[in-house]
Order: sequence, then structure tokens, then C-alpha cells
Amino acid sequence: MTPVGDRRTAGPANSVLLTRALTKTYGSGETAVQALKDVDLDVRQGEFIVLLGASGSGKSTLLNILGGLDLPSSGEVEFLGERLTGASDEALTRYRREHVGFVFQFYNLIPSLTVAENVALVTDISLDPMPVDEALALVALMPRRNHFPSQLSGGEQQRVAIARAIAKRPQLLLCDEPTGALDYATGKLVLEVIARINSELGTTAIVITHNAAIAGMADRVVRLADGRVASIEVPQRRLTPAELSW
Repeated sequence: MTPVGDRRTAGPANSVLLTRALTKTYGSGETAVQALKDVDLDVRQGEFIVLLGASGSGKSTLLNILGGLDLPSSGEVEFLGERLTGASDEALTRYRREHVGFVFQFYNLIPSLTVAENVALVTDISLDPMPVDEALALVALMPRRNHFPSQLSGGEQQRVAIARAIAKRPQLLLCDEPTGALDYATGKLVLEVIARINSELGTTAIVITHNAAIAGMADRVVRLADGRVASIEVPQRRLTPAELSW
């Protein structure tokens, strides 16, 4: 990987991400809001982690810091043994570009570009990109490659966003409420795509959701409350998206 900071050895050998005493405070004085409080978390290579918690529990803040989109107020973040905390803006940009794929609740597609062109935007700036058609095949959208976003359903647009995220072959796929704007059936299709990327490519996936039922498909479930890790649970059996119901 491209170095992003000082070498550390605190985490387990198979950790892809770890945090130690991670804290994030917005504002100062009497109006300060502490979004994260002393969060310790190890994320192992190839894991599927679901982050659960009420609004304001710190889920999105944690995901943004793990993805290099935001900086902690204190504490440590490491990626593959390299320290992200204190890294330069240039190093964090490189980290996001080369190692992290983001999927959000809203798809952020460029309406004037076709499906294939939206995905190609990422491959143009990647070191070892996946061919566009390979990425589209993984999300079952090859028949729609020449369509524009306005010609797609919400679920199809989200699958384009996933194809765009994985086309650069990221080690991390970070998903913030990826089914939040979708109906039940379409949400399941999107979850099936994320599970497939995780299992077939070995991509470490972290998914934020308000939907507790989605926790059934995780290797581990991390519950946040009031900015802290309230619990970490290991489901007895990892369910397929088809087995989920809510």
C-alpha cells in the first residue's frame, strides 16, 4: 500500500483497520458535541461488519473517520499498520482514492453520463482498476451500461454506485445506509450485491444501517450508543440477504 503515516504494531496481524481511544468533538465550550468517545475497534481482513445505532449515536462519524473523510479530535486510526491519524491531506486523498470505496444512501451519479461512463470516472484515477464491464457484471447491470441514471430505478442507481465504488478494487467498502432510500425488495437486491462483493472479492465491508434485521448477514455487529461502542456481537450463523425479513 501507499504509506500514509508512521508505522505502528498495536493491532492484530490480520487487522485491516483499527482505532484506539478514538474521540470526535464538534464545537467547543458549552455548545460542544462529543460524537465519538474512546472508541476501540479492530476490523479484520475480509470481514462484513454492520454498525447499528440510533440517529446521533456516532455511526456516520465513525465511518467518515475510517474512510479518511473526517479527522478525529484525539485517538488513533491505523490502516494495515499505517497511521492515518496526523497524515497529510495529500496522503489521506491517496488513501481514499486507492483503498476505499464509498456507497451512500443517495447515489451521487452524474446525470449527463451513462452507467458505464459513471463507473469509468473512478477507473481513470485508479492504480489497478477493474474493467468497467467487469464491475457492471458483478452488480448485474451489463444490459443497462449505456443508459442514463434517469432511465434507471433507485435500486439500479444504487448498484451503479456500488460498481463505481468497487471498480478501483478497494480493500474497504464503506456503506452508509445503502438501502435507506429503497423499498424492501430492492433493498435486498442491493444487500445481495454487497454480500457478493465481500465474499467473492474478499473486500472488507462495513455497513451502517438503522435496520436491525440486516445485522443477521454480518460477521460481527457493532452497536453504538451515545458515541461509544455499546456491544460487539457475533451472530450464530451469517444469513444470506434472502433470509432476512423486516
